Amino acid sequence: MTCTKSTLIEKISETFDQNPSQSKEVLETLIEIMKSTLASGEDIMVSGFGKFQVIEKSPRKGRNPATGDAMILEKRRVVTFKCAGKLKNRINEKIQ
Repeated sequence: MTCTKSTLIEKISETFDQNPSQSKEVLETLIEIMKSTLASGEDIMVSGFGKFQVIEKSPRKGRNPATGDAMILEKRRVVTFKCAGKLKNRINEKIQ
């Protein structure tokens, strides 16, 4: 099952015993801070969780899948996530 924004709001409400509208406001504020930080090109590091990083992709050759025509894809910025060791260990402990 996928954890959605509404699921997160529900869990925050239960954990901190607050109404869902307060929890939604907190979550929306956090997401907006993350968006603006990443849009400015800064990284976000959450200790024990991981690092969100903006990476510059160079222009590259591509192909239009509908027509098969070759084309050049422009440079762009993408967000990557690198998992922290603690999270990686927690995810993998159920496999062993």
